[in-house]
Amino acid sequence: MKPNIEVFADPSQLIERALELTLAEIKDAIAQRGRCTIALAGGNTPKPLYEQLAQQDLPWQNIHIFWGDERYVPISDPQSNAGMATKAWLNHVAIPPTNIYPMPTQAADPAEAAQTYNQQLQTFFGTGPKEFPRFDIVLLGLGPDGHTASLFPHTEALQVCDRNVTVGNKDGQPRLTLTVPVLNQARCIFFLATGANKQDALTEIFAETADATHYPARLIQPIHGKLSWLLDTAAGEPLQKYL
Repeated sequence: MKPNIEVFADPSQLIERALELTLAEIKDAIAQRGRCTIALAGGNTPKPLYEQLAQQDLPWQNIHIFWGDERYVPISDPQSNAGMATKAWLNHVAIPPTNIYPMPTQAADPAEAAQTYNQQLQTFFGTGPKEFPRFDIVLLGLGPDGHTASLFPHTEALQVCDRNVTVGNKDGQPRLTLTVPVLNQARCIFFLATGANKQDALTEIFAETADATHYPARLIQPIHGKLSWLLDTAAGEPLQKYL
């Protein structure tokens, strides 16, 4: 299935569209399966979306929040993805605390923390060791180097295909990240990307041939789900020919 690509005049229009699509997927998931599972992205781009979601009247008891990746810092740290989403969104709605599943970052060994979250996902989704959970919605960002989640170029995490969660590496700093097979099981993936510094990566991601180990976002190809790229004009210039 070809990805859906939409380019907007400015980031605010992108966020409006992301909100519209996210709300539609939430309502559809709850109508069909009684719940909606979402894996959140970190970074600055999705923060306005979270702030908009905080203003919505939704059946919060049916929504379950996870994360696609996390820096290995306490949730109180300004760099924490879970901390950002909590302040921008989750603290402002009546979602049960038991419906929120931040990645654990307390263990001395990040590999131990990755295994803990791996087990949490298996328990929640009822999957076995050789099965992958299927999120209803996965939100992803894009780095200028072509990384997404904490799947960085030429790192071991790109090759992990036998578990849900692994340890990513950014300049020697550990992070937790969902693996490529988990992301590709999602029913719906939204990439949100802004800024001219994403153009080179996007050119390679959408090229007919390119090295996916150098541009990891190329690896994100949902098996049975929908893939949408929501970009502002600055980021989306190289993709005009695909529209």
